[in-house]
Amino acid sequence: MKRILIRSGKSPYDVVTVEDALHRDVIATNSGNLIFSDAAHKILETPDTEVVSNGMSSDASAAARINEEYDAFVVPLANAFRPSFENSLKRMTRLISKLRIPVVVLGVGAQTGVSYNPERLKRMEPTVREFCAAVLERSASIGVRGEFTEQYLRDMGFTDVEVIGCPSLFMHGDRLPVRKTAPELTSESRIAINGSHSAVRTQGLDRIISRTHERYPNLRFIGQNLSDARQLHWRDLSDPNATVTAIPTHPDHPMYREDKVRVYVDPITWIDELRPFDFSFGSRIHGNIAALLAGTPATVLCGDSRTLELCRYFEIPHRRLDEAAKDPDSADPARLYAEADFGKLVGGHRERFERFTGFLDKNGLDNTFTHGDGGAAFDKRMGALAFPPGVRPWNDTDVASLTSRFGWLHSRIDELSLDNARLQRELVRAGARAKTAAAAPTSVYRRARRAVGRPLRRALGAGQ
Repeated sequence: MKRILIRSGKSPYDVVTVEDALHRDVIATNSGNLIFSDAAHKILETPDTEVVSNGMSSDASAAARINEEYDAFVVPLANAFRPSFENSLKRMTRLISKLRIPVVVLGVGAQTGVSYNPERLKRMEPTVREFCAAVLERSASIGVRGEFTEQYLRDMGFTDVEVIGCPSLFMHGDRLPVRKTAPELTSESRIAINGSHSAVRTQGLDRIISRTHERYPNLRFIGQNLSDARQLHWRDLSDPNATVTAIPTHPDHPMYREDKVRVYVDPITWIDELRPFDFSFGSRIHGNIAALLAGTPATVLCGDSRTLELCRYFEIPHRRLDEAAKDPDSADPARLYAEADFGKLVGGHRERFERFTGFLDKNGLDNTFTHGDGGAAFDKRMGALAFPPGVRPWNDTDVASLTSRFGWLHSRIDELSLDNARLQRELVRAGARAKTAAAAPTSVYRRARRAVGRPLRRALGAGQ
């Protein structure tokens, strides 16, 4: 049995309560991460291959164990080439540099503006070079998201670079059944909208959200950040994102009070709940990919290179957010829906999938669609598990809601009390050992003097 270690927040099979998911941050600050890591897990799991999540750890001291226990380390990534991720990239490079097994990167991307100007990434070029060099010493090529990242790495001198997109859209293999089911959208249509705090704060998405909220009563906003989920579940406003009150995940927003906001800690529930929707749009690439995987039409409002290059590669309907924000009417869901053409996305999917599996073959990795059951066992196992529903706004005052939250808090207090007692015992033992150690030199000296003092003096006396 081949064993693959995969970089992911958790295994797709791990059922975690909402409270534990938020406490442990299994989404690695953004639930979109789980969409592409779950897809990669499914794709790589064959009858002869076990896939194990590393919990996002990049601890270089674990390298010896990883070399001993695993046959490959697979690293699905998103916008890893960005200044705010540089320290994490350095830690990953330190770990990879100590590995003797193949290391395969799936879909890494560089992040800058929609103009594709790499100037803001100049300072971190040495870090990117070290990372790519370490990976390419252990793989045949490096898989990138799209055209911008490919050129960015080629300009640094790396030639073994392949555009493969993102594994998330290959969750169903060469199938991507997206189609319009309604001739047009009306005020009664079910619409999903998504977006980041930065898009709301600085790129004008707030105006689009407000306008859509006024015209479509069946609108739902889907957040992705850990801070979004904590605001919904705990009304926790301690994160800096809480200053953005114009995003629907904030308790002051009317959509929060109307229970029209969700965050999902498992892709399977996220995708399932998007199936009945008529349309999805917004600035979140994986928020809209979740819709496409559900068969729901979606349009991406691109605010940076990471979303734009992926949309261009997969031919996902898209518009530039800066242009749409100037005229919110142009981003009306009915208009976007009417303009969206999914023919190229669906028609070119098989060719892109074959390019992706060719990349896996080149790097010595089997996939379930070519070498297994097409993911049937994965889907069956996932279908048998009971995952928590999406995180909803805490507008409830009913006993069940309060009991659930306070019950978890009480269990955490019990755990912390036990941890505190254990630490106190360890502290007492450590103090006792310190006293013994401090007293040891005197004690040893005295014992030694008693043992050898007289014979030594006698010997010295005889010598005189």
